[in-house]
Amino acid sequence: MLNIGSVVLGVSDVARATAFWTAALDYTPRDPGTDRWVVLVPTRGPGVQVALGLSDVPVQEHPRVHLDLYAKDAADQAAEVERLVALGAERVDWDLYPEDPDFVVLADPEGNRFCIIDTSRS
Repeated sequence: MLNIGSVVLGVSDVARATAFWTAALDYTPRDPGTDRWVVLVPTRGPGVQVALGLSDVPVQEHPRVHLDLYAKDAADQAAEVERLVALGAERVDWDLYPEDPDFVVLADPEGNRFCIIDTSRS
């Protein structure tokens, strides 16, 4: 049986992406990594690994795969969005928002899209 070992993001600057995602997720590099590849793991406890690999492929405006990061409610969602923007994320003017969305689309400093989900609305 298979299980997910890592989610891999393509980036153009591994050091910049490492700085953002370690602060965003409270992760740390598993090993020193290189200027081409690093695997990040949760600082405390278990969780999904996030690997950052050097890529020259352009960022997709509507990516087929992205990260959904969960917030406990609307206030937590708003606070996390502001914290991530302060770390270097940007709000994305998402043309596919439904009426009254429970998610906010952001882009990391590399342009990779990800969502902050208000899980209280499930």
